[in-house]
Amino acid sequence: MLDASSRQADGQSRWPLVEKLRFLYESDAPEAHRFRYGLLLFDILTILFIVVSSFLPRYRAMEWVDVVIGLLVLGDFLARLVISRNRWRDFGHLSTLADIAAIMSFLAPVVGEGIGFLRILRTVRLLRTYQLLSRLRADSTFFRRNEELIIAAVNLGVFIFVMTGFVYETQRWTHEKIGNYIDALYFTIAALTTTGFGDITLSGTLGHLISVIIMIFGVTLFLRLVQVLLLPNKVRYPCPACGLQRHDRDAVHCKACGTILNIPDEGAV
Repeated sequence: MLDASSRQADGQSRWPLVEKLRFLYESDAPEAHRFRYGLLLFDILTILFIVVSSFLPRYRAMEWVDVVIGLLVLGDFLARLVISRNRWRDFGHLSTLADIAAIMSFLAPVVGEGIGFLRILRTVRLLRTYQLLSRLRADSTFFRRNEELIIAAVNLGVFIFVMTGFVYETQRWTHEKIGNYIDALYFTIAALTTTGFGDITLSGTLGHLISVIIMIFGVTLFLRLVQVLLLPNKVRYPCPACGLQRHDRDAVHCKACGTILNIPDEGAV
């Protein structure tokens, strides 16, 4: 009978591709870190392409760029699916469902479906995968000091970006005042801040529903950002006794249980 190490070695020899993918997506090696930062860069470039392409006529070449991006996103999706240890649970994640919708939309020129606006859902994955948060904490002092603020700002930015995309793609065919992405962004910001200038309003059931979603969820995310800005700057360090995560930077004892803390000093004055 083979022992555990022999079975593991046999599994690695039988599935070298799976082990290589697991190494790139999950390991702590410098090569894996570079790979995951590359994925983040790809996501950012994809978002920029979506924004820029919304201002340009839909040439045939741009449709092929959509297909290439879709195939790359599909490859990333399948790789994560292959190395997943709980595929059914992962399928229930919002980012996974958003990726599936984005893949379908990028490949829309092939399948002939007019669902290109779903490309915008690719932004949902930003800062949520590839062990990116833990890597940024390790690599960037600035991120460690401002993590909550950065995440709150990214969440608000992603929401604005997604809702602007929905407004643009669902209204540009019927609304004469929404001719480009900036018009849609202008309406989204006006609705989110509840300013409501009145020069652009969405009509019909769908338009009203989009407006309500922007106002309710947008204001919530905006208030969260303001709350983080007004809160005292804290450091993330789990208390070894009670597990409290956030402490003052110069804290010696945990406020919850009084345990002596040993928060690393990064040398900041």
